[in-house]
Amino acid sequence: MEGQDETDDFDGVDSTVPTVLPLDSHLQMARILASRPHGWHDRRRHARPSDSGFVPIFVYAIFGSSRQLAIGPVALTSLLVSNVLGKIVDSSEPLYTELAILLALMVGVLECIMGLLRLGWLIRFISHSVISGFTTASAIVIALSQAKYFLGYDIERSSKIIPLAKSIILGADKFLWPPFVMGSIILAILLIMKHLGKTSKSLRFLRASGPLTAVVLGTTFVKVFHPSSISLVGEIPQGLPKFSIPKEFGHVQSLIPTTILITGVAILESVGIAKALAAKNGYELDSNQELFGLGVANIVGSFFSVYPTTGSFSRSAVNHESGAKTGLSGIVMGIIMGCALQFLTPLFEYIPQCVLAAIVISAVIGLVDYDEATFLWRVDKRDFLLWTITCTVTLFLGIEIGVLVGVGVSLAFVIHESANPHIAILGRLPGTTVYRNIQQYPEAYTYNGIVIVRIDAPIYFANISYIKDRLREYEIEPDGSIKRGPGVTRVHFVIIEMAPTTYIDSSAVQALKDLHQEYKSRNIQIAISNPNRDVLLTLTRSGVVDLIGREWYFVRVHDAVQVCLQRVQSLTDSPRTQSSLLENRSSLFQRLPKQRPEDSLSQLESGNREIFTSKDEVTSHLEPLLSKKP
Repeated sequence: MEGQDETDDFDGVDSTVPTVLPLDSHLQMARILASRPHGWHDRRRHARPSDSGFVPIFVYAIFGSSRQLAIGPVALTSLLVSNVLGKIVDSSEPLYTELAILLALMVGVLECIMGLLRLGWLIRFISHSVISGFTTASAIVIALSQAKYFLGYDIERSSKIIPLAKSIILGADKFLWPPFVMGSIILAILLIMKHLGKTSKSLRFLRASGPLTAVVLGTTFVKVFHPSSISLVGEIPQGLPKFSIPKEFGHVQSLIPTTILITGVAILESVGIAKALAAKNGYELDSNQELFGLGVANIVGSFFSVYPTTGSFSRSAVNHESGAKTGLSGIVMGIIMGCALQFLTPLFEYIPQCVLAAIVISAVIGLVDYDEATFLWRVDKRDFLLWTITCTVTLFLGIEIGVLVGVGVSLAFVIHESANPHIAILGRLPGTTVYRNIQQYPEAYTYNGIVIVRIDAPIYFANISYIKDRLREYEIEPDGSIKRGPGVTRVHFVIIEMAPTTYIDSSAVQALKDLHQEYKSRNIQIAISNPNRDVLLTLTRSGVVDLIGREWYFVRVHDAVQVCLQRVQSLTDSPRTQSSLLENRSSLFQRLPKQRPEDSLSQLESGNREIFTSKDEVTSHLEPLLSKKP
């Protein structure tokens, strides 16, 4: 699938070899089970990534709405689970597994609630820059966490870069050559196969077969040479998951922040990829139904010893490229996974851990999104700042804090943008009756004594103060545009173009009343152009329409300009000139029908006072927005 090439192998390891795990937390589960006395795993529950890729698939096929989405364990979710649970309990304790299962139940319940309440729109507040920065930092942390399998000694488990780097440096005296050499060779093979698969369509199979090739080579080497210094995965529990009820509900409160975070990641990954696939395959996707389907899959899965699952980019892409058209593809995938759990797990006992680490590192390299950073630097410095903040905080303070800070800064940008909306001064394009932003169209000209502004946002309590300040500035400061019309020295009319204004609240209504009174004290008249139905109803109910005057509401900016320009012209006429105009009224009436309204306005723009007529004569051709009261 286009646009997902960088992440296909990241969590796709699990789909190639069912028990090859994408993260150290998964490997740790297998090692815990292998280190227990024989038969321990038959008496106690265990949460395996392979289980997460088995039971939820069947449930999602029933309740989900996407026809191509494949769900299962993914890297970011796995990292979050590992980091949080590692702070609560040692990974060798049975409680570790119980909390992972409980977390799946909590995530499922939250997703179901959001789906039923139709709250999927909340995730729109997390920008792409936050996700890219978070993913980049997570990829670096994941790669460093795998270094111990290359180096041959343990390093501190942490989601922060400084403790990881410090632990790697301090343990350098325990370095072992065999796992480093073997892991480096496997990593080089994987990167070469991935590169060849990307650059040549005829060799695309190399990219998909890379992880399997690495596992086969590593296992063969171990079986032949039996190197003692290279650690192996060890025994992996065999058989299908059994029904059991989640426990340890006393830890629910401590898991709530992680539940919210994992749910956010689930929405971003699952709903995002599902919508993209739905668009490519020509059908509509209900994001709220998608959330509900994911929630039910996690809830049911928690009763079969799984940890949180979500949609997988890589497996979904494979589904799409393979021509999957219905949810039956997920059921087939689940059946194959069940067969692997039942019969094939002994084959993976001799997989070297440095080989799995190489697979993970080769996958996360593509997640270091430096291309996105350079793109944001060129296009939008603010988004680049957001990317940098999220990435840096995630690296140095941890994943949870990184995401929260990134989302917080993103929301701060949204609030700032909403509280400081774009306001444009409009001018008339030469030879037309079209009015546009004078900053965008320098050739547009304005009129002496008239300010035309367009407010490109809803008007409400958070931005009305800013809007009032800007209107005052426009009244005082020259805008630098080309001026036409009568030679007046101050502003007499302010025309507000409200077509982009979709909403106005009570605070804005009161502020508009205050602004009208303020302008009235300085002999300035407000005119409103093209408000939408809801805004006009609000203004009518609040009395603003009658306060300003029904005659000052217009369908077009041009209509408002004609009336205001005529009024400005009348202000510059001396009594003598007005008397002369009245004497020649008949001749003006004879000439006016022969002229277009635009011709009359053009002469007014040039300052020709002889063309001036009464208000009714000039406005007889206008299209009124509101009829006058009888």
